[in-house]
Amino acid sequence: MGEICGWVTDDPEYIAYHDTEWGVPQRDGQALFEMLCLEGFQAGLNWLTILKKRNGFRKAFQGFDPHALAGWGEDDITRLLGDPGIIRHRGKIAATIGNARAWIALEEGPGFAGYLWNFTDGVPLQPRRAALADVPAQTELSQKLSKDLKHRGFRFVGPTTAYAFMQAAGMINDHVVTCPRHGDLCH
Repeated sequence: MGEICGWVTDDPEYIAYHDTEWGVPQRDGQALFEMLCLEGFQAGLNWLTILKKRNGFRKAFQGFDPHALAGWGEDDITRLLGDPGIIRHRGKIAATIGNARAWIALEEGPGFAGYLWNFTDGVPLQPRRAALADVPAQTELSQKLSKDLKHRGFRFVGPTTAYAFMQAAGMINDHVVTCPRHGDLCH
């Protein structure tokens, strides 16, 4: 058995996330919306912090239903700033609401999942990274995705966040080659 990705701690929840979710190609538009929003909340923090609060986020943001969130306003932001179950950051909360509106606009067109997967021609990219040190923080592709998302009204989607999202959503298989999940996800 190979060695799993070096960013995983010995926390059982983190290990389960790595082994069952991270890097698995996701093609459900609403699930991708949740993933993108949570990556935005993660900016400046570690992922385990977000993972531990994920259920709190889901409850606070009504399951990340963009149609519900799109109608929210200042009263909702104020309410969420008092919710200890989430990261209480005004800008990130407001961005999630705005991102819901941007998601709806895309969903009415090509669909959010179709829009995103078009950046990789519909298939997961398969780099072969030998070690964690070989995994970049961002790429030309994540810069392109970030720029396009921002153009469409999304916020907290910088190139590093966009790259982390692409990894989590399985658009890029960045499990290191020694990790058993790398081979599992080569399609």
